[in-house]
Amino acid sequence: QSGRLDFWRFYKRRFLRLGPALLLFLAAYWLFAPLIWPGLDDVNQDVVVSALYLADYGIAFFDSPDTLLHMWSLSVEEHFYLVWPPLLVLLLAHTARKQLWRPVLLLVALMFVWRAYWVAQGQHFYEIFFRFDTRATGMLLGSALAAVAVHRPEWMDALHARQKYLLWLLPVLPFAVIGYGWDDAGALLWGFALVELVAAAIIVAVSKQKGVLFDMLSLPALVWVGKMSYGIYLWHYPVVRLLRAHTDWQWVVILGLPISAAFAALSFYTIERWALRRRDAQPLRAPRPRSLGTGAESQGSAR
Repeated sequence: QSGRLDFWRFYKRRFLRLGPALLLFLAAYWLFAPLIWPGLDDVNQDVVVSALYLADYGIAFFDSPDTLLHMWSLSVEEHFYLVWPPLLVLLLAHTARKQLWRPVLLLVALMFVWRAYWVAQGQHFYEIFFRFDTRATGMLLGSALAAVAVHRPEWMDALHARQKYLLWLLPVLPFAVIGYGWDDAGALLWGFALVELVAAAIIVAVSKQKGVLFDMLSLPALVWVGKMSYGIYLWHYPVVRLLRAHTDWQWVVILGLPISAAFAALSFYTIERWALRRRDAQPLRAPRPRSLGTGAESQGSAR
């Protein structure tokens, strides 16, 4: 919007979206987990590690947090937010904006090779599965799609015209990954890659905001679930853990989502909505952030 990268504004907006709900969840867990699970002796450590976004490497190498296992993926996301803005500045310093998707796709390939290297080295499944540096391919692929969406090269329109073929990845996915076990190296390589490609295919299919898939995903109930999805992610793990300890798996399936969604709605319509209003009320600054223009573009502007 401003032609510049405003680091402070980016990180502040990310915190207002993610931080308040996380702190509410962690506070509730810190208060009630010792009452629900009296045998837990690592509640404080789990809360601190999760609040500091260290769960990905903590789980991979130190088995911490032990109970809040799902916090690893939020930590991966936060580490990406630390790396991506300065990396974007570096890429734009050497790449025309319309070609930004090229080096980003190259990074996707390099990070896949990096993951494959650790698989070939025989590193433990957990140490590869949970780490930011071995799970960055999906977020980089999303960044490449964002770059393509802004400048839309010709091949993107051709790809969109063939979306009906891309969407065949959806029914193929279950059959492709069902044979992988939890500790299977193939899941780390090809299972992850296929899931990321399916997600990319869905984004391409709905990017023009029309078509059968777009209409399906626009159903009000699904839109509401999407709005609640961050809260559902936060609350589902302890909810499911508690249900599994006291009910059969059928009841876990039936009750897990509604209970998690109820907690998510309570969080969203209180603290999250307040934080979102603060986030969206902030005007664009015109400070001293880094310019997005490359050297060639700047010289062209001067002329």
